[in-house]
Amino acid sequence: MATQSSAPDLTAVHARLASILQSHRDDLALTTDSPTGVTLEAPGFEGKPSGYVAGTRLGKRYVSYYLMGVYTCPELVADVSPRLRARMQGKSCFNFTKVDRDLFEELEAVTTKAIEGQLAYIDEHREELAARR
Repeated sequence: MATQSSAPDLTAVHARLASILQSHRDDLALTTDSPTGVTLEAPGFEGKPSGYVAGTRLGKRYVSYYLMGVYTCPELVADVSPRLRARMQGKSCFNFTKVDRDLFEELEAVTTKAIEGQLAYIDEHREELAARR
């Protein structure tokens, strides 16, 4: 007898996480926008490692939300709730399997601070970063 899997609706999770990034698209370059992922980069630094700002990736078991400002401004992580911290994988990635309104609201606030911090860092170090390959 076959059992039916109650797999989470990762498409809905991805759509909600991508919507968090939507409000930042005016300040950033949208370099990927597909059903499986979104990538936002600093204008003028597209394709460079220092230009990657945020993104999503729809995987088989979870949706990853990448936020490089958390890596470049680690003090932001000190203020996140234990529940959101539990979603972290590595230094700049959060993984989700379901839409969680409270966590996503917190993630929105962290995203805004992280993007602002990262863009300020890029502006301050523009010449040095532009010289890197």
